[in-house]
Amino acid sequence: MLFEDMVFGPIHSRRLGTSLGVNVLPTEKKYCSFNCIYCECGWNEIDTRDNVPLNDRKDIRAALEKRLSSSSAEENAKIDSITFSGNGEPTLHPEISGIVDDVLSLRNRYCPQAKVTILSNSTFLVRDDVFSALQKIDNPILKLDAGTERMFNLINKPVSAKFETVVERLKAFGSKCIIQTLLLRGENDGHKIDNTCEEEFVPWLEIVKSINPRSVMLYSIDRVTPAKNLEKLLIPELEKYADRVRALGIETKTY
Repeated sequence: MLFEDMVFGPIHSRRLGTSLGVNVLPTEKKYCSFNCIYCECGWNEIDTRDNVPLNDRKDIRAALEKRLSSSSAEENAKIDSITFSGNGEPTLHPEISGIVDDVLSLRNRYCPQAKVTILSNSTFLVRDDVFSALQKIDNPILKLDAGTERMFNLINKPVSAKFETVVERLKAFGSKCIIQTLLLRGENDGHKIDNTCEEEFVPWLEIVKSINPRSVMLYSIDRVTPAKNLEKLLIPELEKYADRVRALGIETKTY
């Protein structure tokens, strides 16, 4: 599933409420530094080293302002989140820092009650401009699906990102971030996939403890996945894992 507009929705999000989406990436294809086996956008056919045409900063600002200014104050008041999401990893955009400033400014003008959220896979926290920009955002929701390099590679299939580097940058980001983790079991390309077993979940839990995030979101598969033979975990089971995070004193929600 791809998003065909720079600004889309608002849609109901199980995690964010009424969410107005901002897609800074191409509208006709996925562009990501991960190739996650569960991604609703399908497989990533783009090498992120290519010179891919991205939405221009001024066009993104104009599209969002048009949407917010054309709506009534009552309609805008119903927006819970303006969310950087869409067709891949938003921090791949070289102007993401300026775009974040634009979105914050427009939020303050048209719907100050809304939170600004980004859904990021954490790989570009190595860039100082990305790190600083995400620190400004109300809800920096950062992905960590695995506690070991092996499971990281099996689930997220990174283009070039290194597991150790991602973890170190998340630790540096610290208590301002929200960690998002999709728990799943299954099989892909002849490999057993399971980030819920003790050998995988315990190392993940230790990393989360060292990050000490503001909160953790544990969620499960919700839409059709490109890889087959993946198991959707139900809320009662997610809650058992959530309780182990809560025991660390970290707020945890399941979706």
